[in-house]
Amino acid sequence: MTAAPCEIWFYHLERSSAEQVLPELLEKTLGRGWKALVRGGDPARINALDAHLWTFRDDSFLPHGLAEEPLAERQPVLLSTALDNPNGGDALFLLDGAEPGDLSGFARCILLFDGRDEEALRLARGRWKAFKGAGHPVSYWQQAERGWEKKA
Repeated sequence: MTAAPCEIWFYHLERSSAEQVLPELLEKTLGRGWKALVRGGDPARINALDAHLWTFRDDSFLPHGLAEEPLAERQPVLLSTALDNPNGGDALFLLDGAEPGDLSGFARCILLFDGRDEEALRLARGRWKAFKGAGHPVSYWQQAERGWEKKA
């Protein structure tokens, strides 16, 4: 029996930044009993995100760590620039055009992209076509005034 292909969800950010949207998505992921791997292409951005996740809301705690820290494999949310999956994440979050790598261990891959950035849009469109062509189920979510709307 083969595993189901990884679902790919595209999140088109138009009103908020990834830093504003990501904590809520990570909380939902943990609420499902899943682990998350957040992959970015820039180590400085990953370090800034690490600091942000500790302080994004006064009444919340989002357990997470950096891939280069000890016991990375035990983190429910792991931040990384590498292509591996050391914490056995169920959900992969891609920021800033980070490469997806091998998706076989993930149930879902969430691409967050800035709709105000032409290069990010171009990359997202190319990835949509590639993932769909590879047989992955794909969904497209666009940010609207009252939350997220599934467009495709």
